[in-house]
Amino acid sequence: MSDSSKLKLVFTGSAVEAGFVKNILEDNRIGCHVRDTLRESSVAGWASGAPEDSNLVFVSEHHEGEAKKLLAEFLDSEVSE
Repeated sequence: MSDSSKLKLVFTGSAVEAGFVKNILEDNRIGCHVRDTLRESSVAGWASGAPEDSNLVFVSEHHEGEAKKLLAEFLDSEVSE
């Protein structure tokens, strides 16, 4: 991911879900950055947030639309099963 590109949030969820999302994006050649805010805060000396929404997945602004489309397809398939 280029340092000059802006990052856009495309997913918020658990660490397990964020792992699936990261794999989907990388399988489609979309680089991403995952932040675990619960872990970050606990390392700093306190726990902020909840495990079910502590992971944030970011992609470059250039890939935002494609990433959201892929994730919508994945989430729709999970609901229909």
